[in-house]
Amino acid sequence: MALRGVWQLQKLIVSYCNWGGSSRGIRAFMESQLPAFKEKNPQLEVITEINRGHHPFLKGLYKNKNERVVCVKNMTPDDIHQCATRLRNALGRKVLKLKTRHVTKHPSVQGTWTTDLQM
Repeated sequence: MALRGVWQLQKLIVSYCNWGGSSRGIRAFMESQLPAFKEKNPQLEVITEINRGHHPFLKGLYKNKNERVVCVKNMTPDDIHQCATRLRNALGRKVLKLKTRHVTKHPSVQGTWTTDLQM
């Protein structure tokens, strides 16, 4: 996703094994869909690396120095294309856990309503 018109994903690293069965889908993705993905995203640097004996993964490096890694073992080329598109569209921010179940701009002065009212 673009933040103020600037794409946040700088580099996409495609790591795979040229022999393993779990990399079958990513090898097919690299032959069929990766060249078109590179042409549609000229702002993105796509690097492929062979990592023998390990499961395949996609690693996205963002402008804010964060990285996201997605395991793509035993996925079809269409699923891998979807994962790569999601990495491209993400902002690269860390996922924050909410502190409360109820989020509001104007919290109640009296407190949160519960069914456990004791009279």
